[in-house]
Amino acid sequence: MARIPLVMGNWKLNGSKAFCDSLISELKTALVDVKGCNVAIAPPVMYLAQAENLLTDSKIALGAQNVDVNVQGAFTGDISPVMLKEFGAKYIIIGHSERRTYHKESNEFIAKKFQLLKDAGLTPVLCIGETEAENEAGKTEEVCARQIDAVINTLGVEAFNNAVIAYEPIWAIGTGKSATPAQAQAVHAFIRQHIAKKSSTVAEQVIIQYGGSVNDANAAELFTQPDIDGALVGGASLKAAAFATIVKAAEKAKA
Repeated sequence: MARIPLVMGNWKLNGSKAFCDSLISELKTALVDVKGCNVAIAPPVMYLAQAENLLTDSKIALGAQNVDVNVQGAFTGDISPVMLKEFGAKYIIIGHSERRTYHKESNEFIAKKFQLLKDAGLTPVLCIGETEAENEAGKTEEVCARQIDAVINTLGVEAFNNAVIAYEPIWAIGTGKSATPAQAQAVHAFIRQHIAKKSSTVAEQVIIQYGGSVNDANAAELFTQPDIDGALVGGASLKAAAFATIVKAAEKAKA
């Protein structure tokens, strides 16, 4: 089966009401004819209602950058999957290295979030990836396998049906360094094979994005790789022209 790539913009802690208005209207114009590539944006949660309204009648899906492990109750400051769903969010990023680093989120904690999202009928975008030290020590595959297995061991391999994995080498996020297309492909192929050991059917359909300094200059070559199904884009997703170029590169490469 042909996988439809997903290019998703992670705005991180950026934006304002005015920024949201202008970027989304520019994206809607730039991406009006896109076919063969799914597109999503994940603004800060404060702007979900505004983004939901702006994206009406658009092909661009709405996402969010995180979710908590509780659905409701006395959990000050937390955001539940049910609330995200009510505001039209579909793709929810979990396990981003910034959350793992700054908020000490463990693989097991992230697997819990994965389960809640699946229960709510939302699509988890599970970020995995190794540090520079782990990469240099040859531990990339070991680290990625451990992060994936936390979900498989808890929920079974079928949890990856209709889910997304974003391979983001931590040494490439926001650093301007990107894995070469061949390096990225090797890890993506490993991830797919690792899942295939449990189920080739699940492995064949799971979307595996690349993330880590993806931009309008390097995207096209990354997307020609057989196991790279789109991208999770950081900084470049804040510029309409750059983000549209990345989307169109994915569309073209997979056509």
